[in-house]
Amino acid sequence: MLVSFVWLQLTSEPEKPGAAVRPRTGQAFPVVVLDPGHGGQDSGAMCGDVLEKDLTLDVARRVDRLLQPKGLATLMTRVGDSYVSLMERAALTNRVPDCVFVSIHFNEGNKPVSNGVETYYADHQITAGTPMISWLPFLQRASSQAPNFESQSLAGFIQEALVAHTQAVNRGTKAQQYFVIANVRHPAVLIEGGFLTNKDEITKLGSEDYREQLAAAICDGVVRYHDLVKQRQPRLATTTSDRHE
Repeated sequence: MLVSFVWLQLTSEPEKPGAAVRPRTGQAFPVVVLDPGHGGQDSGAMCGDVLEKDLTLDVARRVDRLLQPKGLATLMTRVGDSYVSLMERAALTNRVPDCVFVSIHFNEGNKPVSNGVETYYADHQITAGTPMISWLPFLQRASSQAPNFESQSLAGFIQEALVAHTQAVNRGTKAQQYFVIANVRHPAVLIEGGFLTNKDEITKLGSEDYREQLAAAICDGVVRYHDLVKQRQPRLATTTSDRHE
């Protein structure tokens, strides 16, 4: 039986590996979980010697660095070329009391002309007390729960920033029950940052400057969503106070 372990990277207020991160009082989600897709024996999409798993880790590290001065702590589901299962990635995130989850991927298409960036969110997510089943496929079937407006909002901010920063074709935000975002109890998105099967896009992705722009876009989108959540907090606090009077 192969058992893989998740290494937790916290870039502020370090905790022991595996420990839950405590949210800071008065701040909207203090933690961003960054999920570089694939890793280890799972290379993801490939084009020659360019591997998706390497690109996702490179961009995630850049996002990690850019988020630090914004006052947000980060967790990485992997920090090296290691395999982490989808269930482990979701379970790691669910141990954090208050966070958002950003999974970074790159696309491949049946046609070499396919191009552009897109951001996915799950229409429905599991709730507290709902077990995850290890044999579930990559796609998780939708449930009858309420629509996932928070993840949709996060996806919108990130997608808008991706297009603004990179000038890539806007493939929009899309609802899809991918396991790793459907089984997270926090706002969660999965980003496809371009097609490795497109000659122009893989050339751009070979540039450090372009990957830095992708990372800056993800950072900007997360920060804009964070600002939106902070703006809501006084109203939520007032409403709660009124109920107790």
